[in-house]
Amino acid sequence: LSFAWIFNEYPSFVQEDSRRFVSQETGHLYIAKVEPSDVGNYTCVVTSAATNSQVLGSPTPLVLRTDGVMGEYEPKIEVQFPETLPAAKGSTVKLECFALGK
Repeated sequence: LSFAWIFNEYPSFVQEDSRRFVSQETGHLYIAKVEPSDVGNYTCVVTSAATNSQVLGSPTPLVLRTDGVMGEYEPKIEVQFPETLPAAKGSTVKLECFALGK
């Protein structure tokens, strides 16, 4: 399976950059430091290479709060690495680690 996100409507896909990341492990979309240009509807697209098919999720709206209140998050590191990670010599391994907090 592979994951991508549509921003507002097809074919406008979210482009990964220094603020946006799509986890190919979970399918989650992460946006650091949300900006007004991020406001809109986001739809997850899951593609199966085995069946050559795609499934779209329901649109999820992202809106900016106008009251200036942010959610409170205690600082933490989100890590779910396996105890061991076998890899073939010369292969590429990608580990995902996220720092969350206010």
